[in-house]
Order: sequence, then structure tokens, then C-alpha cells
Amino acid sequence: MSSKALIASAVFNSTTQGRKGIADKLFAHWFSRLVHAQIWEDPQADLHALQLRPGANIVTISSGGCNALAYLSAEPAAVHAVDLNAAHLAMLNIKQTAIKHLPDYDAVLAYLGDANHADNLKRYKRHIRQHLSEDASSFWESRTITGKPRYHYFTNQAYQHGLLGRFISFAHGFVRLMGGDMSKMLEARSVQEQRDIFDHYIAPVFDTGLFKLLAQQPLALYSIGVPLSQFAALKKDADEGLHVLFKERMRHLSCDFPLDQNCFAQQAFGRRYDIRRQAALPMYLQQAHFFSLRRNIDRLHAHHLTMTDFLRTQPRASMNAYVFLDAQDWMDQSQLTSLWEEVNRTAAPGARVVFRTAGQSSPLEPALPSTLLSTWHTDTEHNRALHAIDRSAIYGGMHLYQKT
Repeated sequence: MSSKALIASAVFNSTTQGRKGIADKLFAHWFSRLVHAQIWEDPQADLHALQLRPGANIVTISSGGCNALAYLSAEPAAVHAVDLNAAHLAMLNIKQTAIKHLPDYDAVLAYLGDANHADNLKRYKRHIRQHLSEDASSFWESRTITGKPRYHYFTNQAYQHGLLGRFISFAHGFVRLMGGDMSKMLEARSVQEQRDIFDHYIAPVFDTGLFKLLAQQPLALYSIGVPLSQFAALKKDADEGLHVLFKERMRHLSCDFPLDQNCFAQQAFGRRYDIRRQAALPMYLQQAHFFSLRRNIDRLHAHHLTMTDFLRTQPRASMNAYVFLDAQDWMDQSQLTSLWEEVNRTAAPGARVVFRTAGQSSPLEPALPSTLLSTWHTDTEHNRALHAIDRSAIYGGMHLYQKT
């Protein structure tokens, strides 16, 4: 099935009607291209929540692939990366191939970390091209509107491509137009300086009339993968207005973690990774994890189908960890029920499920039959603590459910 058809099957549900029906169709079309060149959920927070033991079987939504790769550092038996979007799986495949086949860590860092070297063309042609999957090869060899093959992304700031990369570039331009400057954040040398710069150069933009108007437009968030259903959850939490909610989430990203230890802030404010500082890199690009990732790289398996359909192929009580990112926010009651029927069937004793939500609340208890959650435990206070350490800082909640 094509990416467009798979995405439509996920987005279109019992709520797809009227104005939302038009919005869902537009979102499905928009989301069928490369959205996330890098993922925006923190694998360090995931691993803290999941407490994985060596030999675990993990299933995750792929998105840009960074987290699926990071989980290899936990010595799993298998990481299954599932996605509706073939472009995301192509991004995962080129990262996986680079880690496996480039000569050494420095070459991997230049290719995937800096992602802005002319020499990366040679690296692609000598070490990567012949090892890509057929679908990934079709994606990377195809030409963009500029006439260049997509593999040129890695010679020209790869993470500024895709819908999210372009959205971040737009955000920088918009903030400058409003009299601010997001790049000033990178001048901070302490958390206190981060707070001062945020208050002076970024926070006032959220209170402008133009931003308040844009914040009310669901279409403005399509480029970061937020469908209308998630927009509704955001509005539910926005007691003081969406502009205030967005400002406080940006404050969390800007001020609550040292910038030199936050790869998400590096992308948001610098539109690239800081390869001079190991702690500022995503986990899968840190040298401390390189040899475990390379050793375990063939334990990562990509699947182009829905999460529910993937789980239907798995044996009973075979999975130890599930990472659903924010996908459940898209689902109606029927879709959630089908998914959790398969989670219950495939979950091993002690299995854990981690996911994010646009709003603060979990969608599960209001939507699922109580019998489906009767063997699962979640702790609201612990979930708040997990959300507090998630450096990506864009979600309203992070939730952990553990099978009892």
C-alpha cells in the first residue's frame, strides 16, 4: 500500500466529516512527504521510562529514525521501526546504512551530524548507495524541484529539509520580522542567560497580534505534523489562549535544559547540530554509543504499515516495549481499541508502553473499554516527572503504562 493510502487509513476515521473531513484530507496529502528529518521525542526520556533489559523486543514508530537507532544502545534483541510514511523509512534507512558502512565514527559524524559536507557525496557513492533498500534508493535517487537528487541533502544542511526543517526556517524569519531573534539563544553560556535571552528576544513575539492570529489557524501546524485532532487537544489545554500555551512550551525548550546538552534546542535555534559538543548531539550520534549501535545495527527492522497491522503479525506475549510517539492522538475510539487489543495480545509480562500527547491528558481511559486497561498501571505523578525531563519539550504530556 502507498504512503498516501496508509496515512489516509490512519487519519480518516469516524470523525472525518464536515470541515474536519476537508482538513483531514489536506493533512493526509501534506504528511505523505518527508516531514521529520530528525525526530522530536527524547530517547533519553524513553529509555529512562522503559528500563529496558538486554534482549528486549521493542516496537516504535520510526519518524526520522533517531530514536529507533538510539534504542540499539540498550542491547535489544530487535527494534521494529514502523511508519506509514515511506519518506521517514527512507531517512531511517540512510542513517542505518551510514552507521553500518561508513569507515569510522568521524565519517558518520560528518555525514549524519554535520550533514553539510561536499565530501558527503563521495561517502554516499562509495559506501552508502549500493547498500540502501530498494524503496530508500528510489527516494534518495529521485530529484527535487531543484533538479538535484535528494542525496544532496547531506551536502546542504540535511535537517533543514523536510516540512519541519522548512517550518523552523520560516519560524526564524517570522521572529526576526516581529523584532526578535531565535539564533540569539545560542549565545547563552548558562541557563540563566538562556532565560534572559528568551525573555528579551523570543517571548514578546508570542504576544503580538499577528502571532495570536496565526496560533488559531490549524493549517499553520501541519508542517510539524499536527493534525486537526491534536489541534483540538491543544485548544482544550489553552486556558489563557494558544499563544500563551505555545510560549510556555517554547520556554520549556529554551530555559529548562542547558543548550549544550539538548540536541532539540540546537536544531530549533541553530538549525543544525553542534558537532563540537558530544552532549549536544542526539544519542545515536554520540561516540559513546557508536560501537554498540554498529554492533547491533542489523537488529533494527523497518516496516511500512500501520502499527496495529504490524502487531497482528507478532506472536502472543512477544513484545517488551512499545513507543507510540503521538500517534494515538490521531485515532478515534475504534482505532485505539483495535491497537490496544493487539498490545494486550502481544505484550510480555512487565511490558511497558510510552507515548506523548499534544494535550496533558492521556486519550486512553476516556476511549477504551476498561477491560483493555485492566492489566495496565499508570502513575500520573510519574508521568509528569517524565514529561519534565523530555528535552524536546513540545508536547503536553508523556505517559508510561506498565503491564502488571
